[in-house]
Amino acid sequence: MIILTDVNMEVKQQELLEKYDSESRFRVFTNKTTGFLVSAFAVAISLYHLYVSYFGTPVTLKHRSLHVALIVALGFFVFPGFKKARRDRMPWYDLGLGLLALAPAAYIWIDYLGIVHRAGIPNQWDLFMGVILIALVLELVRRVTGLALPIMGILFMLYAIFGQQMPGFFGHRGYQWQEVVNHLFVSTDGIYGTAVGVASTYIFLFILFGAFMAKSGMGQFFNDIALALAGHTKGGPAKVAVIASGFLGSINGAAVANVVTTGAFTIPLMKKTGYNDEFAGAVEASASVGGQLLPPIMGAAAFIMAEVLGVQYRVIVMAAILPALLYYVGIITQVQMRANKKGLKGIPKDQLPKVKDVMKERGHLLIPLVFLVYMLFFSGKTIIFSAFLTIIVTVMVSMLRSTTRMNAKDIFEALDSGARSAVPVAVACAAVGPIVGVASITGFGLSMAYAIVSLGGTSLLFTLIFTMVTCIILGMGLPSIPAYLITATMAAPALVQLGIEPLVAHLFVFYFAMFANITPPVALASFAAAGISGGDAMKTGFESVKLSIAGFIVPYMFVYNSGLLLQNTTLAQGTVVIVTSVIGVIMLGSAAEGYFWATISIVPRGILFVASLLLISANLAQDGVGLLIIALVLLFQWRKAKQQHREVISV
Repeated sequence: MIILTDVNMEVKQQELLEKYDSESRFRVFTNKTTGFLVSAFAVAISLYHLYVSYFGTPVTLKHRSLHVALIVALGFFVFPGFKKARRDRMPWYDLGLGLLALAPAAYIWIDYLGIVHRAGIPNQWDLFMGVILIALVLELVRRVTGLALPIMGILFMLYAIFGQQMPGFFGHRGYQWQEVVNHLFVSTDGIYGTAVGVASTYIFLFILFGAFMAKSGMGQFFNDIALALAGHTKGGPAKVAVIASGFLGSINGAAVANVVTTGAFTIPLMKKTGYNDEFAGAVEASASVGGQLLPPIMGAAAFIMAEVLGVQYRVIVMAAILPALLYYVGIITQVQMRANKKGLKGIPKDQLPKVKDVMKERGHLLIPLVFLVYMLFFSGKTIIFSAFLTIIVTVMVSMLRSTTRMNAKDIFEALDSGARSAVPVAVACAAVGPIVGVASITGFGLSMAYAIVSLGGTSLLFTLIFTMVTCIILGMGLPSIPAYLITATMAAPALVQLGIEPLVAHLFVFYFAMFANITPPVALASFAAAGISGGDAMKTGFESVKLSIAGFIVPYMFVYNSGLLLQNTTLAQGTVVIVTSVIGVIMLGSAAEGYFWATISIVPRGILFVASLLLISANLAQDGVGLLIIALVLLFQWRKAKQQHREVISV
């Protein structure tokens, strides 16, 4: 059985996390008292969210303001101001900023009735507290995610104030700075908007659930079961990376962190098997990013999307499941074809764990996931209550085996880790507030939609392409949740204007916002993977795009035919769509890799590419044509492979 215990690799992991994932640059206090007090504060935040998930949340504005205050305070306690700043102690000014972050929430709780009665006519204290809140949120999000979000937030606020001077359809009547501050502070369309509402309920609890699962050893279970199932097959380690990273990515939604933690295990194995540096890194990067597209949790994006669209969570999951599976089928196909082409072997079975042993040791950790699916889809309970119960079940189930058993210290650390991990997502959701809030009062979203539609002209295809490019640019360097929220505000309305269903439009922009993590020139997940593999960063990025080709094409297909989202289809129709689209993606992966039984020359490769698109389109007539073309190409490939085999024997 393979056991990787390399201290140097752990150090390298941390260095890569800090280089490519600013969300992981926590302080590690040398003063034990300070460290304990900060951890106790984080645990208190987690306990508050668990409490309200069971007993009910306070009034909307009170709950959201308290959530933001606690998160921002913790953020200043644990995130240093600059990349090279000392991380073994907390400077006095960060302690002061953290305590100051509690003031806006305290003000809202104390003068809540006054704020309600003033109804949009702010007094000086409203404006003072609003400015403090905006400044602290933007400063913390700069520390956590970089400059992109705070710069966008400032630009949007300036746009709200000076927008009447903008030319064309981007101009608006203009707002006084007092109006902007008031809207962002005490309105549920500003900083305390929908994003914070979801972050303070669903997202926080599912991040906390992920922390408990990690503490119980779920990550090790995913690695071991993937090794046991696929490690011995051709190119087995690459398949292990795809399976393990997909599952973990769906739960934690942190692409770069997933690359570094899982990739430290899978990338060396892939290289040892015979994959080159860039391909090994690209497999891990594309699989990790794809986890955010994979139900049931989708890195918490499904909950945001359901809230924004005003539909049930299960509707999002059912629509997202087939495209996500097609994405992973596309990656697995290219992994398999590369292994066949290079004659790569798997890992000897005697070096791998056995499925029976893995399931006996950690298989019970699947119970919380099964319980969660039952609660979300069949129990009729709320998502918040379901998440609360699942966390309790996770702790109880961990007690079944000594290797996974969580003691009081483990529970304390999980509560601490969950709150810390929630800071980047929660503060990003708050920082999106100025962008979404200004877009709502100025009509910027509709203006942007008009601009995209104007560029696309009467062509839906061109409009989709411009939307895709917009989403990739807007998503560069951003966490998944704010990337989706920004693209949903600015790009999705363009597709809705053309008559596309809102759910389809939102899934389209979500896909391409996620792919910004693997698309050069800013491809943080790919760059992190290259840091582990030792490959060229840009080449790894382009390999990641190639491996993810199904993910770049499937969104176009479900725009033209929502049957791929299993919407408004019968069981028979859905079955046909699933079978033909899977075949189409396998052929698409083969065309991308240029191999099926034998190397595919350029002309058959192009023909196979077109035929695969016909199958993915979910149209019966096109399916028939596609299947016929594929059959002819595969017959040609079979004869070519047979001829090559005869030549090898004769030699």
